[in-house]
Parts: sequence; C-alpha cells; structure tokens
Amino acid sequence: MPLAVAFAAAALLATPALAQTAPPAMISVTGEATISVPPDTARIDAGVASDAKTAREAIETNNAAMGKVLLALKGAGIEEKDIQTSRLSLQPQYAPNRGGASPIVGYHAGNRVTVRLHDIAKVGSVIDTLVGAGANDIGGIDFMVSEASKLLDAAREQAVADARRKAEIYAKAAGVTLGAPLSIAEEGSPGPMPFRKLSGGMAAATPIAQGEETLAVTVNISWAIKRRSEASSPSPRTSRERG
Repeated sequence: MPLAVAFAAAALLATPALAQTAPPAMISVTGEATISVPPDTARIDAGVASDAKTAREAIETNNAAMGKVLLALKGAGIEEKDIQTSRLSLQPQYAPNRGGASPIVGYHAGNRVTVRLHDIAKVGSVIDTLVGAGANDIGGIDFMVSEASKLLDAAREQAVADARRKAEIYAKAAGVTLGAPLSIAEEGSPGPMPFRKLSGGMAAATPIAQGEETLAVTVNISWAIKRRSEASSPSPRTSRERG
C-alpha cells in the first residue's frame, strides 16, 4: 500500500512538469523583402601567364611581367592594401601522348592578383592599365555593395510586416488569434554582396556597366496563438467588482 501511494504521488508531481515542457501553440512563417541599390565597390581579378622551356625561366619571366603590372597599378593610384596576390602556379607542360610516357617540354607559370576599387568610375581605366602593363589573363569583375547589411535595415522592417501579414491570414483561417512573437530569426548574415562577374579578355577603353542588383532579406518569426473565444472573453471580475 505505501508503495502504491508513492507511485501515485510521483505521478501527480510529474504531471505539471510534463505540461510545462510541452511546446506552446504557435504559427511560424517566413517574411521577405528586397531593395535595389547600385554597387559602390568593385573587385578585378587579373594575372600574368608565362611559358618557357625551363621552370626557372618561366618563373623569372613571370615575376618580371607581374612586377610591371604592380608598378602600373601603383602609378594609377591604387593603394597597396587594395592589391592582393590571389594565386601563384607553376605547371609542367607535356608533349602529346602517343602511347608512351609523355616528356616534359616546358613550364607554365602564373601569378594572379585581386584589385579592389572603391570608385566604380575607375573600373574601365584600371582594366586598361592592367592590359597595357602586360596582364594577359583578366579573370573577371565582381561589383559589390560594401554595407549591404546597413542598407537592408528598411527591408528588415518590411520583412517583419510581410511575416505578420502571412501569420494573420493563417490565424484567421484556423480560427485563432496571434499573440506575442516567440522567436525572430534572420536567415544568413549579409556581407559584401557580389553583383555579377564579367569574364573573358578585355581590350583598351573598356566600357563597363555596373547596373543595379536586388538585395534580399528573409526573416523567420513564430507567434503564439490562442482561441478567439479566449482572446475576446472579458477577464473574470471579483465579487467586489460585481457588487
């Protein structure tokens, strides 16, 4: 008998704990908003490729050519902090395979740099400078927004409003009302956002059109919900208020 009483008491004590851990009733939706902005930063990928019969000759030729490119960029007013080596390579070149082992007939050396520009208007002239100084491998251009997160602040408010609009539609269809938000989470973390990449060789007097790009923000929000009768019923009055 004492054992049965102990089990019953334990069950009664466990019931409130289980009720407290049950997840609250909620509606979870996703809100979205976008804005269109022009870029304010550009990143140019360029390099020098050199071929020679020996590895040493290929490296020395490539180093001399890249030295001229770096001097030309400095002369164009590009600061050293905005020029970064992105890749160095040295690869053997083999003769066509005719069924046996292919001998090495030369070497291919490459040196690539990334140039960051804070003035979009200089993109065309800097490409001309690179090509004129001997850069024979222009990889492409990335146009970016440097403060995308700050520019998205207004869109964040619109995304929350969009999420609430959707939640209210679901709540009405389900016969419930929205309570307070239980959680708000933004997808991703916007940083510098690339616009588009232009690849291929470019000649002198290169025309550049940076255009605009759409920045997007997405927010996930969960609202507590309650029955309409609970939301509309007045709070119970005390005996003193009824009197």
